[in-house]
Amino acid sequence: MKEIRAFEDKLQQLFSDGLVRGSTHLANGQEAVAVGAAAALAPQDVVFCTYRGHHHCLARGMPPEAAFAEILGRLGGCCGGKGGSMHLTDPSLGLLGSYAIVGAHIPIAVGSAWASRVNGDDAVTCCFFGDGTTTIGSFHEALNLAAVWRLPIIFICENNQYSEYTPIAEVVPVVNPAADRASAYGLKSVLVDGNDIEAVRSAVTDARGTAAEGNGPSLIEAVTYRQSGHSRADPGTYKPAAEVAYWNTRDPIKLFETSLDLPTGELEAMNRGVEATIAAALEVALASPEPGPEALLTSVWGDAPT
Repeated sequence: MKEIRAFEDKLQQLFSDGLVRGSTHLANGQEAVAVGAAAALAPQDVVFCTYRGHHHCLARGMPPEAAFAEILGRLGGCCGGKGGSMHLTDPSLGLLGSYAIVGAHIPIAVGSAWASRVNGDDAVTCCFFGDGTTTIGSFHEALNLAAVWRLPIIFICENNQYSEYTPIAEVVPVVNPAADRASAYGLKSVLVDGNDIEAVRSAVTDARGTAAEGNGPSLIEAVTYRQSGHSRADPGTYKPAAEVAYWNTRDPIKLFETSLDLPTGELEAMNRGVEATIAAALEVALASPEPGPEALLTSVWGDAPT
C-alpha cells in the first residue's frame, strides 16, 4: 500500500511538471481494496479494472518502472508506451486491461469467466469498478448473465463516494449502490470496509472460494474514499471539509500501521525503502526512449503479442 501511495504521489508531481500526456486518475485512499483483493487471488486468476487502476496493476505485480514508463509514453512501458495511464495491461500477470469507458469492461469480464468455464480451467475473474458504474446498463446486464450462468467471477465495487464530481448518494436511490442491488440477481449482499485490508482479503477469499467451487458469482461493495480529485487537475474543492477530515482518520495505510503496532524505526526503514524503490523505478522509466514512427503500425491486430 505504501508503494502504491508513493507511486501515485510521484505521478501527480510528474503531471505537474508537464511530463505526463493525457489524463491520470489517482486512487489515493483506495489502496486496501487493491492489495487486500490481490492477496486473496491465485496466480492463474485474471483481473479487469478501470481507468483508475494503477493500484490494481501494482498490487497484482506490475513493476513500478513498467507502469511509470507506460504513463510517460516510453518503450519500456507495459504496452510499449501506447496505452498510457488509463490502459495499463499485462496478460502475463493476469491483468486483462484497464478500461476508460465507464462500465464497458464488465461484459468483457463476464466473457473471460465464460471462457474459463468453456476451457475447463480453474481461473477466477475479478472485475473492479466504481460506484458510478452501478447506474450503467452494462453493469446490470452482465451481472444478470453471470448469475444465470453461475460463472466464476467476482464483481468488486469500489465505492469511493463520488461519481466523478457528484456524491453517489445524490444519484442512486439506495444507500449501498452495489450491495443493495445484489438480491435482484439472487446474490447475497456483501458490504465490506474498503479501508480495512484484512476485511477486504477475507471477503474476496470467500468470494473466490464460491466461484472456484462452481457456485457462481459474488458482488462485493468495498466502502472507501477517494482522497484525490476525480482526475489530474481536479483539486476536489467540492468535498466538504468535515468529510475529508473524517476520511483522513480512516486512511487505510494509517489504520494498518496502527494494527501492526510496529516499532517507529521499522516503519521509518520501510518508508525509506519504498521511497528508494519508487525513485529507482522512475529513473529506469525516464531512461527508456519514446517509441518512434516505426511503432505506429505494430500491435494493432495480427502481430499483437499473445
